[in-house]
Amino acid sequence: MAESGGGLAAYRAVGTLYNALMTALILGLVTRRGEDTAREYVFRHFRRQHLEKFLPGLQKLGLADEPHAPACALYHYHSNALGGVKTGYLRESDNKAWVRYPPPRWIWRGTAIAAVPHAVSAAMLHGWHGHNGVSLGNPGLGFVCTGMTVDGMPGLEGYYFDYGRPLKEEERVRFAYGTEEMPRVDWANQPRLETANWPEERRQRTSRSYALEYLRTMLPTLQELLGAADAQKELGRVARLVGLQFHEETARDMDLPTDVERGDQQSAWDFARWLSSILRAEGEDIETTERDGAVLVIQTGWRVARELALADPVAAFDAWNELWLGAAAAHDRFLAVQTVRTYDDGRWSITWRIAPR
Repeated sequence: MAESGGGLAAYRAVGTLYNALMTALILGLVTRRGEDTAREYVFRHFRRQHLEKFLPGLQKLGLADEPHAPACALYHYHSNALGGVKTGYLRESDNKAWVRYPPPRWIWRGTAIAAVPHAVSAAMLHGWHGHNGVSLGNPGLGFVCTGMTVDGMPGLEGYYFDYGRPLKEEERVRFAYGTEEMPRVDWANQPRLETANWPEERRQRTSRSYALEYLRTMLPTLQELLGAADAQKELGRVARLVGLQFHEETARDMDLPTDVERGDQQSAWDFARWLSSILRAEGEDIETTERDGAVLVIQTGWRVARELALADPVAAFDAWNELWLGAAAAHDRFLAVQTVRTYDDGRWSITWRIAPR
């Protein structure tokens, strides 16, 4: 059984919530802003992650000296495995290597996948996979996609291929449905990192960090695309919904009550334990106390947003905070939660005041 109010369950909760937030944001953009806006967001999100993570990641994974096609496929295989995402890999030659993300797709959890247009899913490939050759200084390296789960196929799969000639931009990602498929994978003999021997807590912390990177990329990318005010509106709306929808699942995993409708001091403490445990699992500096009939969750700084280039940090915080306000309403709709936050030249002071109403 998970430690009450924390432990491994808190790390799992971070992954669950930010996985859901990423999916909800993209679906919200599809339905409210249109497919083109959602596609552009996904492209910018994954291009930003690529530029920040790809080359340093190759070094960390010991892949920098591998031929480019296998190095790229192995990068996706290992980096997704570290995040808890099932991925397959197959090397055909120095110039051709496959990667496959079988269902269920991590990013499109549950029935959400039915609402994801082809172009929105493909934007991830254009944003990341198609830019690998550019980042490596190899203009002949491209990615051939042979299937995507959103189109009803048994996984997103494709291969990196070194054409040996410079590619035009539109050739860097090519779709070739029905012409090839990834050969059979021997799952028992897939490459393994030393992470296979890590203790469960370390694996969960790594998975937590993987999910947090989606949030860290989401905040600046959305503000750049929509402007700070509209980004706050769109992200805040879906964050509240995710809090409402996923509080019960995460609270039960943490052995904490949910949907109690007591509106008393004990209920306030129960929600404070849920909130503080998740924030600590994110790496935040948290203190809980009781004052003037209210339970206070006090956060010093906002570590997850540290060093992010945000056009409006306060608008980004207020959107993110809707996640916790939604969860509070799901926990006990007869509690009042007041957020008191100040921001001055990069320094945050944040307090959630939880009290009966």
